[in-house]
Amino acid sequence: MRSGKEIIKLFEAFDNLNVLVAGDVMIDAYLWGKVERISPEAPVPIVLVNRRESLLGGAANVALNLKALGANPILCSVIGNDARGDEFLQLLEKEGLDTSGICRSDARITTTKFRIIGNKAQMLRVDEEIDTEINPADTAKLLEVVTRIVEDPGAAVIILQDYNKGVLTSQSISRIIDIAHKKNIPVTADPKKANFETYRDIALFKPNLKELREGLRMEIEPGNISQVLHAINQLHEYQAIETVLTTLSESGVLISRHKDGELPEVVSLPAHLRSIADVSGAGDTVISVASLCLALGTSIHELAAIANLAGGLVCEHVGVVPVNKKKLLAETLALVNR
Repeated sequence: MRSGKEIIKLFEAFDNLNVLVAGDVMIDAYLWGKVERISPEAPVPIVLVNRRESLLGGAANVALNLKALGANPILCSVIGNDARGDEFLQLLEKEGLDTSGICRSDARITTTKFRIIGNKAQMLRVDEEIDTEINPADTAKLLEVVTRIVEDPGAAVIILQDYNKGVLTSQSISRIIDIAHKKNIPVTADPKKANFETYRDIALFKPNLKELREGLRMEIEPGNISQVLHAINQLHEYQAIETVLTTLSESGVLISRHKDGELPEVVSLPAHLRSIADVSGAGDTVISVASLCLALGTSIHELAAIANLAGGLVCEHVGVVPVNKKKLLAETLALVNR
């Protein structure tokens, strides 16, 4: 790790980065209330709602994390021509996020996840969505805005945030990677099963253990680092991925880099002891921090260490929240001074 002064400069450098984020966006809707009795109609708790809240989710939460870290995120996605779509755009504007990369479609609805929280615990989730692939016309619109943004204002890094909701297709993923290569822009990806093998020749890939198992169709035991490394090596070899950052929940993170002309590097870092309230959105935070560090050329140890801290920090809160930059900096400096 670099010195404390250099870490501070690194965090300050986040402020100068344009980041294009392409992928599935959604509204995270919360109904908060109290549970004091069981329903007479069925053996289920009755939640007496006293507060409602709508937040940006999916790739939009990545954009929120990037903004919280000081960067300038530009979000590219497809939403419905519906009331939820109107609400989504209003939420973006409320957060001061650019709406110019958002395409609207009559063939979609805007994905909304309703979480019902009773006595500070999640009781139920209800999803309203269409998860089939977007049609060719909407794909063309998405690629058009990505191309325009890459040209002006440009991007230091492109993040592909895939939730298997249909916005990212094998065609659009390959095309965006090609667009990025032509402009020498590094691409990072947070994958899901459906498009796992489409992510090829990119700078950083961030699966969790479940995604690694499903994407490679391999049995990997929790805590078995040799099996994880075997799986990661397949990604290096067959998908030409330079850096693989695998999040392993309570086992921390494992990062591996195979760069042409350099010796392979592997770093394993344990999870930090925390009071975990909710893991929702932690992956969004990790890919945000990792992408900024990658764009600024940090070592894989620094990248993994800062991203690992960031993912843990957001897990201390109920609900999906962006990382707090000041707290992350303080924890990173404390790590340096140990």
